[in-house]
Amino acid sequence: MAAPAAASKPASQTRGIAWGTVLRYVLLLFSLLFVLLPVYVLLVTSFKNGAEASPSTTWFLPKTWDFSNWGKAWDELSGGLVRSLLLVLPSSLISSMLGSANGFVLSKWRFPGANLVFTLILFGMFIPYQAVMIPLMRLLTTVEVGMGIPTLIFMHVVYGIPICTLIFRNYYETIPDELVEAARVDGAGMLRTYFSVVLPISVPSFVVVIIWQFTSAWNDFLFALFFGGGAQSGPVTLALNNLAHGSILADYGASMSGALIASVPTLLVYVLLGKYFVGGLMAGSVKG
Repeated sequence: MAAPAAASKPASQTRGIAWGTVLRYVLLLFSLLFVLLPVYVLLVTSFKNGAEASPSTTWFLPKTWDFSNWGKAWDELSGGLVRSLLLVLPSSLISSMLGSANGFVLSKWRFPGANLVFTLILFGMFIPYQAVMIPLMRLLTTVEVGMGIPTLIFMHVVYGIPICTLIFRNYYETIPDELVEAARVDGAGMLRTYFSVVLPISVPSFVVVIIWQFTSAWNDFLFALFFGGGAQSGPVTLALNNLAHGSILADYGASMSGALIASVPTLLVYVLLGKYFVGGLMAGSVKG
């Protein structure tokens, strides 16, 4: 009688694999709970009235579910949400397009001193916001530029160019040079090559930089505080700050509701585009 095609695994090896799987799932479950605990506190507190919402009752469910906090938070934040959308959409798209054009020129249409230019652009990534606030404020005051959403769009576009250029340059380095050379042989110039050949295959990198810029601009508070022109003309982060500190007694319920409302747009962006985010980052990590 023929022997079995494959011998069964030893019992000790089987137990080792089982324990390894159990440990992996335990660690994943612990990480999930660690991440979701703040969300639980936000959600539970958002339904508590003023008497129940206190640090001593943080972990307890509300005795009376109060939905008025959500209405109050929406009334306070609705205008800021619209202004934030008017801020993040153009700033994300403009900085992405400029970063894409820079990355293409610096990787495929090189010129003398390209490495120096790239280094100087990247230098902008290492300048902390706090170090330039006073000079920027003095400059804008001198040239009499008004504060508000247009000014914030300009700020986020300028500060977004270095990281966008880096991501796009790394991605375009993986595109075969023969593709660009073929376009040149066919008579395409730099702009025609970019728009007809390179731009259509740049979707993965655009997803990465748009998610990055959208989140950065949406969550920004420092630029908004200096150049937003106040809560009535600034983004949602200023309105959320006023909601949390606008009274003598802290309104924890409305503050938590506002925080959840303000986080919905970035959550939707990650849910809709998150599966492309890692793929877009990895697309520029290997040359070939």
